[in-house]
Amino acid sequence: MTDSAYTPPRVWTWDKDGGGPFANINRPIAGPTHDKDLPVGKHPIQLYSLASPNGQKVSIMLEELLAAGHAGAEYDAWLIRINEGDQFGSGFVSANPNSKIPALVDHSVSPPQRVFESGSILVYLAEKFGAFLPTEPGARAETLSWLFWQMAATPLLGGGFGHFYAYAPEKWQYPIDRYAMEAKRQLDVLDRQLANSDYIAGSDYSIADIAIWTWYGGGLILNNVYEAAEFLDVKSYKNVVRWAEQIATRPAVKRGRIVNKAFGPLEEQLHERHDAGDFDTRTQDKLESAA
Repeated sequence: MTDSAYTPPRVWTWDKDGGGPFANINRPIAGPTHDKDLPVGKHPIQLYSLASPNGQKVSIMLEELLAAGHAGAEYDAWLIRINEGDQFGSGFVSANPNSKIPALVDHSVSPPQRVFESGSILVYLAEKFGAFLPTEPGARAETLSWLFWQMAATPLLGGGFGHFYAYAPEKWQYPIDRYAMEAKRQLDVLDRQLANSDYIAGSDYSIADIAIWTWYGGGLILNNVYEAAEFLDVKSYKNVVRWAEQIATRPAVKRGRIVNKAFGPLEEQLHERHDAGDFDTRTQDKLESAA
């Protein structure tokens, strides 16, 4: 099939069998498909997630808050298996009507507060605990600008480049070239910014770093997401590489990135997190029994 072989119909209709490996969870309608309540643990904050880059943002943030001494950030993290449609259960849809991970429910307030969309959750937690988001107006604006840069830019990396390069049923040159160009432009934006500062928004680590690192640092630079690191020549972005490696050494990042992870090497998985002891390697028997 050539790039120009498809002629769009006058009115689009849903082909339930089309769409590649994610066809079974993609649909053009919202709302729940089945009744299923969300579990609630012992801590004020309940996280419902999966260790995708978007999910990692919140678990890393919570671990960073705990490492900084904010005891109120203790949380239970429950695994949402999106390949099995957990995000379409009635309880999850109540927490996030968009049926995307992550979703958070804060039971420390009455009534409990739902928060959805990863960027919104980061801002909510930063404001709740007064951490990782500057209060000085200029620095706050810079941090939020980069946070929202990530929210706007990454769909072109993931849903654009990642989809057509790694997941589309057929590889077409035009969309791959188009989105590869954009992915490299984004890396250049970051590289130029990081040439002049230790962190994304300046001299201090912030929610902007957490949000951007999970996709561009931990994902693309260090873990070769989409198996595209060589194709995009990511190692040529020296400042991004330096920043990615620097953040990867943070203990809270090491912990947060494996929360709700149910894929990859077993020693890098933690399906659920209910207290700090769950990170102990002796808890791996829990993973084996849950597999």
